[in-house]
Amino acid sequence: MAQTYPRRIMGVETEFGVAAYDGATPVLTPEEISRYLFRPVVASYRSSNIFSRNASRLYLDVGSHPEYATAECDSLSQLIAYDKAGELLFNRLAAQADEALARDGVRGTTRLFKNNVDSQGNSYGAHENYLISREIVLKSASRKLLPFLITRQLLCGAGMINKGRFVISQRADQVWEGISSATTRTRPIINTRDEPHGDSRRFRRMHIIVGDSNMSECTFALKVGSTQLVLEMLEAGFDVPELELANPIDHMRDIADDMTGQTDLILDGRGTLTALEVQRAFMDAAKRWLEVRPDEGTPNEELARVVDLWSRTLDAIETGDFSLVDQEIDWVIKWKLLTQFKHKLDCEWDHPKLAQVDLTYHDINRDRGLFYLLERKGLAKRWIDDAAIEQAADHAPATTRAALRGKFLEAVREHNASHNVDWVHLKVNRPDPRTVELQDPFANTDERVDSLIEYVREHAENN
Repeated sequence: MAQTYPRRIMGVETEFGVAAYDGATPVLTPEEISRYLFRPVVASYRSSNIFSRNASRLYLDVGSHPEYATAECDSLSQLIAYDKAGELLFNRLAAQADEALARDGVRGTTRLFKNNVDSQGNSYGAHENYLISREIVLKSASRKLLPFLITRQLLCGAGMINKGRFVISQRADQVWEGISSATTRTRPIINTRDEPHGDSRRFRRMHIIVGDSNMSECTFALKVGSTQLVLEMLEAGFDVPELELANPIDHMRDIADDMTGQTDLILDGRGTLTALEVQRAFMDAAKRWLEVRPDEGTPNEELARVVDLWSRTLDAIETGDFSLVDQEIDWVIKWKLLTQFKHKLDCEWDHPKLAQVDLTYHDINRDRGLFYLLERKGLAKRWIDDAAIEQAADHAPATTRAALRGKFLEAVREHNASHNVDWVHLKVNRPDPRTVELQDPFANTDERVDSLIEYVREHAENN
């Protein structure tokens, strides 16, 4: 049996859509507004690729997509807080960009969208990272995961209008392989690039790139929490459903197009199951796992909330009674909202007003975005609170390696010390180069880091 890690390191990477509008009219290209957005970052750090004070990575990705990668987190609520903190950090930059636009005489406001597809059909990702044991055979585990992941969109799709119809998932139409080392050319469900950002003798990274970006904290909790439970069961040798599919990718778009969950999936030599039945099989296994799971990392009490929402979501899909989850599951919240507008306008799904509502749902500005309007009206439920998000925006997680990175960054920036940082390394460049390598993502204390920080303080005048 493989070594298990109930206390699991997790992180998410989110790419945002970006635009600038004067009313409804675009005024700058994404490349131009991205330069405005990152101007304060470049001015402070001479780079558009930095680690922020909360030990998360903030950068401008290929294609002019602002991207945020959370610091290492070891519990579900903590990860939700750091994911939402990314929205706050980019909202701060957007406010500064708007001031710069005004100074330059450009009419318009900066908009950032936490979605996955733009109006031209270009897709950008929401990647999940889970630290798993090196003892796990990745390809075997991935094959067992695929039935869960292709049907998981029933739980955590963001929903969208696509070619004149409403579909559950934004990413389903963009994925073309099950398991691959590629990320852009032929997007897979699971990326196998061996990049654990830690001791490769102990760890590997499960890099899942099929999921939608989520506005709802509850949907995010269900997406990550259900996946965490399935990975734990695989690591522990628990009784996970053996439901390998003949060709998983063949079913992705059909599932996204079927709100009833009744899409038939062809098992490898053993008949068929519906997408809903596959999810129920995994959910039932997770219930059994919670009865014996060590209460470490994400508390069992919180994971019981995940399983409750999982069960209610499947019940809602099976019965068609979406009131069971219409304040918690992104695609259901959005479908309900769009349906109300559709009836009011007496129009088809391709009406431009519906497209505007679809997009504005994902605006991360809390005063302007439709999702946050619903939240303020009590029509979208919370999983955590604003205090946790605000704390996460300005402070590193205290329970993981990120605490060391945050402490180091605070010291070198206070003393204006020349330095380099990545997920594993902390380096001071002067007067003599010194580097500390942090191979254990679970370790939140390290005497070597304390010594490195003391070195920075001692030589502050030479930096």
